[in-house]
Amino acid sequence: MSAVTSHAGEAAEQAAWLARNAVDCLPEGELTRKLESGRRLRVKLGIDPTAPDIHLGFTVVLQKLREFQDLGHTVVLIVGDYTARVGDPSGRSSTRPVLEPEQIDANAKTFERQAMTVLKADPELLQVRFNGEWLEMAMSELFVLMRSVTVGQILERDDFAKRYASHQPISMLELLYPLLQGYDSVAVRADVELGGADQKFNLLLGRVIQRAYGQPEQVILTLPLLTGTDGERKMSKSYGNYIGVTDAPDEIYGKTLSIPDASLSDWYALLLDAAPDPALTPRDAKRGLARALVERFHDAGAATAAEARFDQVHVRHELPDDIREVVWTADGDTIHLPALISQAFGVSTSEARRGLGQGAVRIDGTPVAAGVLDLPAAELDGRVLQYGKRRFARVRVGPAR
Repeated sequence: MSAVTSHAGEAAEQAAWLARNAVDCLPEGELTRKLESGRRLRVKLGIDPTAPDIHLGFTVVLQKLREFQDLGHTVVLIVGDYTARVGDPSGRSSTRPVLEPEQIDANAKTFERQAMTVLKADPELLQVRFNGEWLEMAMSELFVLMRSVTVGQILERDDFAKRYASHQPISMLELLYPLLQGYDSVAVRADVELGGADQKFNLLLGRVIQRAYGQPEQVILTLPLLTGTDGERKMSKSYGNYIGVTDAPDEIYGKTLSIPDASLSDWYALLLDAAPDPALTPRDAKRGLARALVERFHDAGAATAAEARFDQVHVRHELPDDIREVVWTADGDTIHLPALISQAFGVSTSEARRGLGQGAVRIDGTPVAAGVLDLPAAELDGRVLQYGKRRFARVRVGPAR
């Protein structure tokens, strides 16, 4: 499909292709009309850096941005360093906790770097902006913005309406959030705005605010939400059901194989823009999906190696070949397992205790009995400690300092 064009037939074809897997493309026919203009469109996505890492669910929207880039349009990635201080209330039944500015800034840098695993970094096709540039506004400007919508319009939002009806608190800042996001569209003169299906209200309100400022209104394109590895809720770090784009190949491969069979069609459609081969069993379809995802975010060699290691450990029940060592400095005759697990795998001691209680810890393949928190140092020296399904370390007990 060719790049930016003014040919009516080709514009309609491009619009249909861009909207093929969207939940909403509104107003109907408007994307075609904007493409017919023959100019490079400005396609906006706003992200609030409330977490540092991008997971596969977010790549659904990023991949759609990449499709616009492939057609020659400019993506405007807005990092919400200011709106993150408010907290997006979408899908929330309570007020989001507020992060420290330093954490938001650190998350923003990580997010921007990881987004480049999907987007083109060409300066003609990508602009990265921080909305603190324009939201650090005078009170008089804020008053103008607030006059652009009514309280009734804001309370039409489903999550606000539910919280209001159930007498749950809604902060004034949360009511302001959709206005701030909408003003982002004014600031960058967006032609199109993308978001998850749960962002429909915010994106439509952006059109209202653009109209109030005398600008042409953006097209909105919403994408389905990818379910997490649990197959029940949307993928989210807060639910622990996510796969990060920078996860190790073994993590991506193994977690993908853990998804329910019922999630296969959606994962293939949203992540690979394809359908599972009907001739394959669900197990083999998952293996193909897992290989494709590892190859996308690492390379083909990493995908082959991850599959081989998975089969070695989980199919043939052998230990992996490349087990790293963790050296424990003895300060007595026993080793406190939560502390050892924390040192070996970089988890907190409280998380390690939970893992022990859930039977997630093994020594040379044998589960550690419930309630056991300490073992003799001599008994652990040279043994393989396993945490979860994919993390291994060989314990070496060193002399006391």
